[in-house]
Amino acid sequence: MKLLFYYLVFPGFIFSSVVGLLTVWLDRKVSARVQWRQGPPWYQGFADIGKLLYKEVIIPREAFGSGFIAAPLFGLASVILAVTILCVSFFGMSEGFIGDIIVVWYLFTIPAIALVYIGSTSGNPLSSVGVAREIKLLLSYDLPMIIVIVMIASKAGGFSIRSIMEWQMANGSNISNWYGIVAFIVTIFCIQAKLGRVPFDLAEAETELGSGILMELSGGVLAAYELSKAIMLFGLPLFLTVLFWGKGIIGGILIYLLIVVLLILIKNTNPRVRIDHAMKYFWGWMSGAAIIASLLAYFGV
Repeated sequence: MKLLFYYLVFPGFIFSSVVGLLTVWLDRKVSARVQWRQGPPWYQGFADIGKLLYKEVIIPREAFGSGFIAAPLFGLASVILAVTILCVSFFGMSEGFIGDIIVVWYLFTIPAIALVYIGSTSGNPLSSVGVAREIKLLLSYDLPMIIVIVMIASKAGGFSIRSIMEWQMANGSNISNWYGIVAFIVTIFCIQAKLGRVPFDLAEAETELGSGILMELSGGVLAAYELSKAIMLFGLPLFLTVLFWGKGIIGGILIYLLIVVLLILIKNTNPRVRIDHAMKYFWGWMSGAAIIASLLAYFGV
């Protein structure tokens, strides 16, 4: 019963959906203010999801019907599970398990895989281009991110969320060291790419591909994707908070909000990059920076 409550209410589906959609509103509101616009009301995200749920789901002739519908639901379930595992440790509701930090990261990857499946079976050539870009981007940012996660977990002496948080409570936040600063810069760009936000919104790229990989999504299928993306916008900044702050709920919430605002500012101050430039950037500069951070951590700098 406790596990069911965690997954469905707090910190699972209901809590993560509400906070995720409010974070989307914050994103849109701050973006509007940066562009000298008014921005939407706080309930706009909830209204958008509700509107999509009432619309018809159109399945392309080439697509496998049940898979086309099940894939985004599977992606949504994975991000809810990821946020639940993350939050129960962050809020001190559970000790978690060994390796949960790796499990959470790869649960956040499943929505992208689900989207690749949908785009691949849609039969739309623009969606196919978006699929190719999404796969390349996924393979690009994953390498430097894993290097950073392994480095931080090794420093903490355990691959669990609680061990990383407890190590920082005893020894100081990772962000207070040079290796932490370099690693944070790497991860903030990896998270931006994982969320598919400017300058890494290559799979959608509305000015080039219409809606790209999302071209054939509609109704409840699109609602499930948008909701999973909103929950990721809540979960991934919290993930970084655990990796680099990990000290107390109040301080962690403030750092979380700071990370969200930073992601918003990156989105509004950078042009979209080409996919080959993005791959070189992550496999070159970001992977190199992650290795440098690992060496600094090894030498205690």
